Amino acid sequence: MTAIRSLTYVALFYLWTAAVSISCTPLLFGPRRWTFGMFHMWGRGVIGLLAICGIRVEVRGQQYIPTGAALVAPKHQCMLDVFAQFTWLPASAFVMKQELAWIPWFGWYARKVGAIVIDRSGGSKTMRQVIREGTALFKHGAQVVIFPEGTRRAPGDAPDYKPGIAALYRELNVPVYPVATNAGVHWPAHGFIRHPGLIVFEYLEPIQPGLKRAEFMRLLEERIEAKSNELLGL
Repeated sequence: MTAIRSLTYVALFYLWTAAVSISCTPLLFGPRRWTFGMFHMWGRGVIGLLAICGIRVEVRGQQYIPTGAALVAPKHQCMLDVFAQFTWLPASAFVMKQELAWIPWFGWYARKVGAIVIDRSGGSKTMRQVIREGTALFKHGAQVVIFPEGTRRAPGDAPDYKPGIAALYRELNVPVYPVATNAGVHWPAHGFIRHPGLIVFEYLEPIQPGLKRAEFMRLLEERIEAKSNELLGL
């Protein structure tokens, strides 16, 4: 039964995504806020359809969802972590790898709202690009989303936080909003099975600018991991 429900969800996910993507193509020629509205609508549909799999999604810490310029640092366990930020952040712009920007419609819409498309092997050049483009986005009150571990990790795996976010924190001088989750338990990183239960995304108290690098990294990892482990029951 779980497999049948999961297959049904995957089919409806792609149908919903195709319908929204194609029908909203004219929005690419309008103001950015229209595309944000499309992302919010699409994300709510993606999340709402999870009821087919017996999954509920709950957002906690809503008082900490940023409404202005901020860095958002979510725990990354599956693709739903991406869709969730599109759904709830008012003006999200992702730091994303080049390969994702090549996907028709998704890449077009992401660029429209200001996604920072990077070459992950670019080193210091890539970091300068993110700082430059992030600074420009903040002038429009955007929330720049970057996964501090760089890639998906299975629930309960030892954390591996990359130093890049510390450089952005120092140079961009805006608050960093950690986000904890248990999404990977119910939406695994690989495969199509979706397991019933409650997915929680919890926005946590922001880390204000001005901390030294080591203290910032310690605090970021401590907040995200402690709350994520709590949600996992560890």
